[in-house]
Amino acid sequence: MTNSELAEISRQLRRDVIRMISSAESGHLGGSLGMADIFTALYFKEMNHSPGLWPSVQGQDLFFLSNGHIAPVWYAALARTGYFPLNELGTLRRIHSRLQGHPATKEGLPGIRVASGSLGQGLSVAVGAAIAQKLNGSSDWVYVLMGDGELNEGQIWEAAMNGPHQQTDNLIAFVDRNRLQIDGDTEVVKKLDPLPDKWTAFGWNVIEINGHDFSQIFAAVQTAKAGRGTGKPTVIIANTIMSKGVSFMENQAKWHGTPPSRELEAKALAELSPTAWKDYDDPAARVFEGK
Repeated sequence: MTNSELAEISRQLRRDVIRMISSAESGHLGGSLGMADIFTALYFKEMNHSPGLWPSVQGQDLFFLSNGHIAPVWYAALARTGYFPLNELGTLRRIHSRLQGHPATKEGLPGIRVASGSLGQGLSVAVGAAIAQKLNGSSDWVYVLMGDGELNEGQIWEAAMNGPHQQTDNLIAFVDRNRLQIDGDTEVVKKLDPLPDKWTAFGWNVIEINGHDFSQIFAAVQTAKAGRGTGKPTVIIANTIMSKGVSFMENQAKWHGTPPSRELEAKALAELSPTAWKDYDDPAARVFEGK
């Protein structure tokens, strides 16, 4: 699959997110739009995973979303890769829906291994999973995604210290470095820079990329995988734009958790032109059939 084909998928994920959140009149838009390219790269090309084998961990890469409020883009990626029916995306945040505002396990939604969204916990879960995979002799990879505002949580740094100590060189972490959180600029709320130096000091391999450039995403993952055997996990700091793809929403903290009106939904979808994958409630909508 070429980068241009992947770009079309990520545009469709963004369309799905806009429509889901507008319909629900609730949800976290900014980070979901900003992370569409990372989710596309992982779920549609990089990760070894199969919905047909769910929930087995054998022969499967594991993915954990720590900043669970950006669940809409994860749900879109899961549905578009066949974990559950596409039209279920229209039930986001409805009563009795399996697509809760934050990922949950009680509802039994395929693809979700742990409940998340209580910020700061996901890296600990991923480190534990990486330890378990190594004890089981697995050659599979563990991925985790965190938000940069989430790094204000102390538990992140406890896990960051534990990962290298436990030699989890099968762990690849992503930080969504969009420099915005619900209260505004991350460097005003609680200064994170120099962020790469902090992770380096904790014993991680650190790679910094443009999180919207597929070539850089794949190159970073390959560099991370080359580190197996060193005992060091890798963190990829992905510089991104909040609400990427919708010009009048980009780089504005107010879109962290604000749903668009129907008028703004239409305006956003006009910028995110229709794709060959079709919207999720279109009878001709497509699902990815695997690598």
